[in-house]
Amino acid sequence: MKYYVVDAFAEKIFEGNPAGVCVLEKWLSDELMQKIAMENNLSETAFTVKENDSYRLRWFTPGGEIDLCGHATLATAFVLANFVEPDSTEFVFETHSGKLNVMRKNELYEMDFPAYQLSPVRVTDEMTEAIGARPVEAWLARDLVCVMAEEAQVLLAQPDPAKLKKLDGLLLHLTAKGTEYDCVTRSFAPKLGVEEDPVCGSGHCHVIPLWAKKLAKSTLVARQASRRGGTLYCQDCGELVKLSGKAVLYATAELHC
Repeated sequence: MKYYVVDAFAEKIFEGNPAGVCVLEKWLSDELMQKIAMENNLSETAFTVKENDSYRLRWFTPGGEIDLCGHATLATAFVLANFVEPDSTEFVFETHSGKLNVMRKNELYEMDFPAYQLSPVRVTDEMTEAIGARPVEAWLARDLVCVMAEEAQVLLAQPDPAKLKKLDGLLLHLTAKGTEYDCVTRSFAPKLGVEEDPVCGSGHCHVIPLWAKKLAKSTLVARQASRRGGTLYCQDCGELVKLSGKAVLYATAELHC
């Protein structure tokens, strides 16, 4: 089985978020895909099978399957565009979150993702203890979003993974208004076996609609402020969020399973 590792939302290797990509002729069992994701130990491994004119796409973390993943979708489109269908400029993926379209525009890959509908929630002492600083706002959809008063609180945060597991939401996103970028964000997923996600596309389907309203603008440049770092070019389109970024191939391998 051919296996690719792609750094997504990156302009050079060792940046952005590495994703595993397996292009399959037919589906493996859920158990085997989960074992492969655990063995790879990346934040997500994507599995895709062509079905008629589109691709079925699923994403697995070391801790289980997830409903939406931006960087692994970008990585999958990169692999298909460069190694499977080099003449194609558009890829359609059928997923648990509906149909996702990815357009190849020179070096950029533009993805249409559903926007999460956030609801405000009360800032709690448990959030403060888990994060190490008190948020000024908290919002909840699939994930918990905590808005911090200052960019430095996001950059320097050292959350307690054990305490994060007790908070609501699948992931935690810490976000603040940026100085160089429109917003900066860090994403933590200890419930999925990922202490910190280097670049989280689905997380920006939470934070971009929020910042678009706060900043009164629809086009934003966002920075994932993890150790690896990554830049996302974003557009708030109401029910959809357009995310664009570059990708770089890190490795190819043959899996014997």
